[in-house]
Amino acid sequence: MSKIKYFSENLEVQNKTIILRLDLNVPLNEKIIQDNSRILINLPFLKNLIKKKAKIIIVSHLGRPKGKRNNELSLAPIYKFLKDQLETNVYFFMGDINDETKSKFSYLKEGEVIILENIRFFDGENNNDDNFAKKLASLGDIYINDAFSCSHREQASIHKITKYIKESYAGPLLKKEVVAINAIIQNKRGPVTCIIGGSKISTKINVITNLIKKVDNIIVVGAMANNFLTFKGFIVGKSLVEKNSKEIIDKIYVEAKKYNCNIFIPNDCSVSSEFKGSGKIKEPDSIGKEEIILDVGPETIKKIEGIIDQSNTVLWNGPAGYFENKNFSTGTLAIAKKISENTARKSLISILGGGDTISAINKSENKFVFTHLSTAGGAFLEFLEGKDLPGLNVLK
Repeated sequence: MSKIKYFSENLEVQNKTIILRLDLNVPLNEKIIQDNSRILINLPFLKNLIKKKAKIIIVSHLGRPKGKRNNELSLAPIYKFLKDQLETNVYFFMGDINDETKSKFSYLKEGEVIILENIRFFDGENNNDDNFAKKLASLGDIYINDAFSCSHREQASIHKITKYIKESYAGPLLKKEVVAINAIIQNKRGPVTCIIGGSKISTKINVITNLIKKVDNIIVVGAMANNFLTFKGFIVGKSLVEKNSKEIIDKIYVEAKKYNCNIFIPNDCSVSSEFKGSGKIKEPDSIGKEEIILDVGPETIKKIEGIIDQSNTVLWNGPAGYFENKNFSTGTLAIAKKISENTARKSLISILGGGDTISAINKSENKFVFTHLSTAGGAFLEFLEGKDLPGLNVLK
């Protein structure tokens, strides 16, 4: 099997234009950055390239604008943050990517940075379009993908761009992710438990069904658990539920039985009539029509803690509740605390992934210990299940 081509410190980059694909998809509230950790982890490599006198074009996305310009999803706040952090000239390009774009960048000098506007504003990015990828590639001499979290997507700035540029490499953060996750996969000890949150079951169905074959327990939390509760016949009020999930969940239970994998769902919940409120603890069969499930309850937490104690490896992707409100962060923080305690005692191998999971942990004042923290969500899960990631395959 061919190996990924990683960026080398010996690579000559002075006066060369580097197209640097990063994941700067940070949470915003009224255009104010709520968690800057995804930006901060990219600063050392950025500063290294600046020191080496490269010309840098940063490509990133924010949210899912679906090929349309959306002022709420502009990278302007990220540009302002980086401008304050980097001791060089940083520019923001809000124009289109076309045949004239390269000539507009003639002012860029050695050690300077241009940040392109949200790359997902362009249909060509989302469609992995050859023509768009070619125009994007024409802006630089070297392409570096340092966005492991996006590498499961066949999009122009991740995939097709490598077809039209002379040199392509994986960056140091991507390398760190691949090496760490590979090491854990090779050294994992059973029983293995996977905790999966998030909202859309359809986006994770293939991951869940494939993980069933490789793990002993799957714990479903967060809004995703609402679908399982509905499948079991419970009324979940105004909680987020994905339509047409019955067939998907039925398949999950069939596969779980086939491979002797235990599926756990909440047996009590913290509910409220509004996201800003405080919660009441209720069992699934007593949730009111106007109520929303926003966290797992104490009995569910106790059950999850017990499963973690019986596990030697834990994989976790997705918070247990609406952690943005402190009243509904109890489940997420309790899970983090138990995993951290067992990891610190060396009785557990733990790997956590996903932007929301990381944000929930960063928001806490507690100091947690984990074997590996991955900023990736979907890419993290797909890599764990042994799937080839398009963004990595093109770097081999």
